[in-house]
Amino acid sequence: MGLTRDITATLGAIPEMARTRAGAANIMRRSDLVQHKENEKKASTRTSQIVFGERQHLLRVLDSLEGTELPIARMQQERRTLEELIHARTRELNQINTAWDEKIGLVLSADAKPEMLEKLVKQAPEEDFYLLRLISEHPRSNAKTLNKLAKHPYGAIRENVARHPNADAATLAWLSRDRSQPLWYLVAFNPNTPTPLQRRLRDRLKRLGESQPSK
Repeated sequence: MGLTRDITATLGAIPEMARTRAGAANIMRRSDLVQHKENEKKASTRTSQIVFGERQHLLRVLDSLEGTELPIARMQQERRTLEELIHARTRELNQINTAWDEKIGLVLSADAKPEMLEKLVKQAPEEDFYLLRLISEHPRSNAKTLNKLAKHPYGAIRENVARHPNADAATLAWLSRDRSQPLWYLVAFNPNTPTPLQRRLRDRLKRLGESQPSK
């Protein structure tokens, strides 16, 4: 019970901390929690985003269970089952990236430094979608960190980099050529995009608008 309660207390604060940070940085927009279906024909890899989502749902079910009246035997059995499932997902997150919850806490901390975020990105495996997505939208992520994240396979991470105010010209030029998704329209309105490229992309957007049939 103690470990489950610790998880609940720690993770219950994550969405609120994220909202506070996002509110403090008006120019940043949080990406969807839903993964982009970039390879629908393949079975989904169990990334940290999927496992974390499952654990959050299980914690909510446990909270709901404990707020209802049930026979003691059934309550104990179902609580034990839920706690086992929650702990299994905690272990899975730590297999993806050791000390996973602690690292998430570091990213969401008010004391997060650019150097620390850069180090976390270097250490994180590609499958840690959730951690890397948080860093890709963090207002203190530096140009070097964002350049590395611009090459990540998860589309929401690349979207965050394309609109990030710290992304440099080289990273934005790279993203404007992304053929897997239309990131060029985000690059077109990033203030760090070189003027010639920005002009070309905005002209392209204008032509697209003009080609749409009027209703």
